Amino acid sequence: MSSTNGFLGVTPPISLKESTDREKEVTITLMEELRRQGVFESEEESKRREIVLGRLASLVKKFVQKVSIARGLSESAAEAAGGKIFTFGSYRLGVHGPGTDIDTLCVVPKHVSREDFFDVFEDMLRETDGVTEVSGVPEAYVPIIKLKIQGIPIDLLMARLELSSIPDDLSLQDDQLLRNLDERCVRSLNGSRVVDEILRLVPNVNVFRDSLRTIKLWAQRKAIYSNVNGFLGGVAWAMLVARICQLYPNAVAGAIVSRFFIIYYQWSWPQPVLLKQIEEGPLPVRVWNPKLYPADRSHRMPIITPAYPSMCATHNVTDSTFHIMREEFKKGSEIVEKVVVGSADWSELFTKHDFFHRYRYYLQVIASTGDPDLQLKWSGTVESRIRQLVMKLEYTEVERAHPFIKGFDQVHYCLNAEEVRAVAQGDISEAISKRKKEDIEGKEGASAVYSTTFYIGLLIPPKPAGATAPRRVDISYPTTEFTKLVKMWEKYDEATMGIVVRHIKSTALPDYVFDAGERQPRSAQKRSKAGKGTGKSSNTSPDVPNKKRRSSHATDSMPAQFQPVQNGTSSEAHPPGLEITPSSTGAYNPAVNDPSQIKSPQLPFGENVAVATSAAAIS
Repeated sequence: MSSTNGFLGVTPPISLKESTDREKEVTITLMEELRRQGVFESEEESKRREIVLGRLASLVKKFVQKVSIARGLSESAAEAAGGKIFTFGSYRLGVHGPGTDIDTLCVVPKHVSREDFFDVFEDMLRETDGVTEVSGVPEAYVPIIKLKIQGIPIDLLMARLELSSIPDDLSLQDDQLLRNLDERCVRSLNGSRVVDEILRLVPNVNVFRDSLRTIKLWAQRKAIYSNVNGFLGGVAWAMLVARICQLYPNAVAGAIVSRFFIIYYQWSWPQPVLLKQIEEGPLPVRVWNPKLYPADRSHRMPIITPAYPSMCATHNVTDSTFHIMREEFKKGSEIVEKVVVGSADWSELFTKHDFFHRYRYYLQVIASTGDPDLQLKWSGTVESRIRQLVMKLEYTEVERAHPFIKGFDQVHYCLNAEEVRAVAQGDISEAISKRKKEDIEGKEGASAVYSTTFYIGLLIPPKPAGATAPRRVDISYPTTEFTKLVKMWEKYDEATMGIVVRHIKSTALPDYVFDAGERQPRSAQKRSKAGKGTGKSSNTSPDVPNKKRRSSHATDSMPAQFQPVQNGTSSEAHPPGLEITPSSTGAYNPAVNDPSQIKSPQLPFGENVAVATSAAAIS
């Protein structure tokens, strides 16, 4: 597919030249490295995915039939109502790997509601053999049910069309299908429509897929692959890669990857990344337009979906996550440049992130319940709001609030209510950590606590020159507002759900966040002058199931004090916040070169990135 101007995209290509022999050589070594990294799934797993999708398609038809009968339709009409699934995301793009989830869309006729999807279908899934870890999040920006079928993880969306039945040969290309749909249904449909459009807008699908596999693996290893936490999700990374493919239509994957890092570091953000011109349509649905909508003007890193109605896939990006990604683009460009000249291997591009070595101070957000199914819902709800905490922290003196891209799930077995409370606050004794399920069976008052802990790294600016007093950073307001926000969830139950936000030093990070052998012995880690001791911390905003809050206090190991909070309100008019004594270089401790010391990357052979980033060219 080409544009009316004879090229794909909104600008002419930067170069129509074929790749050099050296770029073809490094592409061969790149594919070898991807195989070593295990990004390709086995034929057996591929067949299992097809079987699982067949089961899901059958379940969707049964769900529609069940609701149809409940609405008064006859048996024959209920059976004819249909129902169909569409895949999107990495599976539809052809870049999924072993163990990755399948993004799936469930399309239903007009008499089946979203409430039916989360009430009737979610219950049906729970009762189906081979289906596990079913968790619906109806309040999400795109409402979703997460589940596993025969061990294959699936993210399931729903869209209700204004049709009395859904035929097996239904195609989603027709824009008229969007008539009379609410915004959530349009967003759900957009996933499948966008992926199909991306594949139509790249000059060479195989080169695109090889390049995207590389960028996906790099982003995952650098912990910047997560839409919900303010980085980019799979579709956004795919659109970035597709745009480079448009700009270099005759290049091989190694050349595409090389240009990827350079161009997006130099990109004139917030200039949007577009794969084609934004189309206005006849339907009363919102299309991304920063001239018309103030919210669209606030997007820091707009990457716009190519299917009508065009939307920004990166509205979650915050100031902190934007700068983190730009630093990674810069570091990635330096590594790939070394690969091309032969002084580095591709494996260096895929080294693990340094998140838990990078900062001296972290926030822990701990969501806890006493039930595994409830924990899936509660932790998912809390995670979906972490970005709001990050944005609120950015309005304090914190220079950067860096969210980690996943939570850490744990189960602890407690003998009494006091142990339950301690676990919910993140204070895990050695005795509790070693206790097994069988150790509490039959004991009165004993119970299991299911917890998910999320982390946010805090970059604290250095003290002003000549200052001697500890720096005081007050983050009580954002943490208190965050706990209020998560408790506004309509299914929140104070008696069964816990939410705690607290700060810890890097030396107090638990062992489970590190790989085996990754962590230095604690005695060898650098400690600040203030704060030698046990490594415990005090809480900022604890709300623990069915318990009164104990008074919060600073321990010897923490040069900090968070103001105690009860039910989301401060117990003093002027909470002290976080007191720290940072070094003169601040609180950033990268394991690699400081990005500011890496030279600004440049395109080779006199290529000009302005061809792609010119506002005039894509307006």
